[in-house]
Amino acid sequence: MDGIFNVNKPKGLTSHDVVRSVRRLATGNRVGHAGTLDPMATGVLLICVGKGTRVVEYLMNSRKVYCAEIVLGTSTDTYDAEGRVVRTAPVVSITRGRLERSLSSFQGRIWQTPPKYSAIKLKGQPLYKLSRAGMEVEPRPRQVEVYRIKLIEWKPPVALVAIECGRGTYIRSIANDLGEMLGCGAYLRNLTRAASGRFTIDDSVALPEIELALAHGYWDNLIYPVDEALLDFDAAILGPESERAVLSGQSWTPRSWQPEKWQLKIRKGSSGALCRAYSFEGRLIALLKLDEPRKTWRPDKVFG
Repeated sequence: MDGIFNVNKPKGLTSHDVVRSVRRLATGNRVGHAGTLDPMATGVLLICVGKGTRVVEYLMNSRKVYCAEIVLGTSTDTYDAEGRVVRTAPVVSITRGRLERSLSSFQGRIWQTPPKYSAIKLKGQPLYKLSRAGMEVEPRPRQVEVYRIKLIEWKPPVALVAIECGRGTYIRSIANDLGEMLGCGAYLRNLTRAASGRFTIDDSVALPEIELALAHGYWDNLIYPVDEALLDFDAAILGPESERAVLSGQSWTPRSWQPEKWQLKIRKGSSGALCRAYSFEGRLIALLKLDEPRKTWRPDKVFG
């Protein structure tokens, strides 16, 4: 059982709850998720099984698309609807134009302070556990990237916002920071992840359906192959001799070295160009990494 389930996570479950549910039925297989969703959030949660767990890092680095429901005029200590109200203020002076201008300031590379109630770890402990224990924690600001942010609907005091962003972006922090910028406070009431890379909510499957498929043995109808996470990279088909070499950890050198014809794609966050390697039979063998000085490709991950 190797691949990726595109789960439509329901509200109220943690990402680890979903992992545990799949692990219980996918007996003997490694199971993990690619990108945490808060319990209050719904939508695309990628659950990787077997060799699928080896591509989690590439799924984590993919862009995410969210639909966020932000309530202006109220701030909470967790930046969402589950927290304690710490401030209220009127929103009568906030027009759609002012709201759109404020949102535009979050587009691009921005510095963001994660919520104190988050899964980020400090000395091995999640910040939310330390905060709930009464400890004063100060999360460090970090740089994240917001590719697109758009106001979809404004029905005071609720703004519906679409956000496309990179890894590590906290939508709760955007909601809180927006409220601070407008001077009225704000919190995140609802959040749906509409897409994670090439996986979309339209193609996602409800958790009970996946549990049923696992229990009755037709899970292969719902699971995506491992290389679905790698399709943004170029691909090469290796002959038997090259396949054996790569499987044993040796580098592969194409007969002709014309990198301009490879149309190499360098994924943001990686340290070099990557390429999928397949056997003649179409089996994913490995993910290769470009070693340009030596004019060769060396195995980065071997799937066998």
